[in-house]
Amino acid sequence: MHPFEIDGNVYICPNQQTMLFNSLHFAVFFPVVFVLYWFVFQKNLRYQNLLLLVSSYFFYGCWDWRFLFLLIFSTVLDYYTGIRMAEAPTQRNKKFWFWLSVCVNLGFLGVFKYYNFFAESFAQALANFGLTVHPYTLQIILPVGISFYTFHGLSYVIDIYKDRIKAEKDFVDYAVFVSFFPLLVAGPIERATHLLPQIKQRRIFSFPAATDGMKQILWGLFKKVVIADNCAHFADIIFENPSDHSGSTLALGAVFFAFQIYGDFSGYSDIALGTARLLGIDLLRNFAYPYFSRDIAEFWRRWHISLSSWFKDYLYIPLGGSKGGHWMRIRNTFIIFVVSGFWHGANWTFIIWGALNALFIMPSIITSRNRNNLEIVAKGKLLPGVKDLLSMGFTFVLACIAWVFFRAENVTIAIEYLSGMVSRSLWTKPVFKDDSLAPAILLLVACFVVVEWFGREQKYAIANLLRKNVWCRWAFYYLLVVIIFLYAGKNQQFIYFQF
Repeated sequence: MHPFEIDGNVYICPNQQTMLFNSLHFAVFFPVVFVLYWFVFQKNLRYQNLLLLVSSYFFYGCWDWRFLFLLIFSTVLDYYTGIRMAEAPTQRNKKFWFWLSVCVNLGFLGVFKYYNFFAESFAQALANFGLTVHPYTLQIILPVGISFYTFHGLSYVIDIYKDRIKAEKDFVDYAVFVSFFPLLVAGPIERATHLLPQIKQRRIFSFPAATDGMKQILWGLFKKVVIADNCAHFADIIFENPSDHSGSTLALGAVFFAFQIYGDFSGYSDIALGTARLLGIDLLRNFAYPYFSRDIAEFWRRWHISLSSWFKDYLYIPLGGSKGGHWMRIRNTFIIFVVSGFWHGANWTFIIWGALNALFIMPSIITSRNRNNLEIVAKGKLLPGVKDLLSMGFTFVLACIAWVFFRAENVTIAIEYLSGMVSRSLWTKPVFKDDSLAPAILLLVACFVVVEWFGREQKYAIANLLRKNVWCRWAFYYLLVVIIFLYAGKNQQFIYFQF
């Protein structure tokens, strides 16, 4: 592992031993798991689940084996407290075990992810009053995926406490739910009500489901390797020194990052969902073409769906949801967006990113128009109308403005970036300092958007593409494979691994 530091937190930089979805190691690892799963242990569900658990721990251990102990401890804690809550003789005793699990889980998350942020922010606040404090910070590696598996466990214990589900008595089954390797380090954030029943029932191999999974994996790899990693090359150059670039170049840099993070995260989700489907398991959908949204409310129904629904069910509704009128809706909306931003990282840039999205969504909340666009845009039509096109363009611009804060290293750089972007040089020709690759990447992004548009009514873009012409369909698949190999090699880390 190669640690690196960002804003006081130490992250893991992937090396040749890391189990990335787009790595040779995963290309060897998964076929071995697949063969054992279906050809050796097919008739024994217990052995299949044990294989999934061992494989998941091996997968996670390839990042840093030391943090396996943290994952196992979190799993044992929630498993045990879940049973104790179910068997509690009194409500008081049940509440004790519930809060023990919640506090320990959030305590670990707080120490590893947020301690340095609070310590440094407190010191800075005192400095504003003329008091000098030198806070003690922790030089520790942030465990990969800690926010994801912590939320798996929290949803489980909350659902038991609220009597929505029964406690799981089989430790192996519960451990697979928490650590299932396709979703372990970057989601989607699963619910026990959805995933645990699939883990507990016998799974039968389905060739159509496996074929569908392979297609989704292929599209996910294209998103990651071709779109995200190549957009990252230009986004990194532009965001590194925003003062060196014109407004038009900065604007294009924001667009590059928008497609980088979408291709990166939705690509990961596609690979995760496709991989799970090859194992006979259906995971929650995490993306539904968010850049075709007509307002920010629709955008957040289509972006990182599992996290948005998690905050809705476990934070927004317990706070009162929208039952208390406009002011409560406004307050609760701000809370979930700010908390969502903070969930993404211990930096003021993420908090401002969340607050900006809350501001962007406020007009539709106040006017009760936040659920106006529930249907797929231009459903059943070849092209969108002028109104839909303008709405999608405006929503995308708002998303890009917010992404600047998400990507910038600190608030000062983000403000500098946005100030430069809206300068007079916004209307000049973008300049990329002798890099002739930019036009080719822009063309690929444009083609990618076209494919996504024509596949927007499917669960992923190429699910039913060219289904009436087998030769064209297979030619398209081979073309994707060739392009993936042509643009492979950058081996960029998945962005959401740091969360």
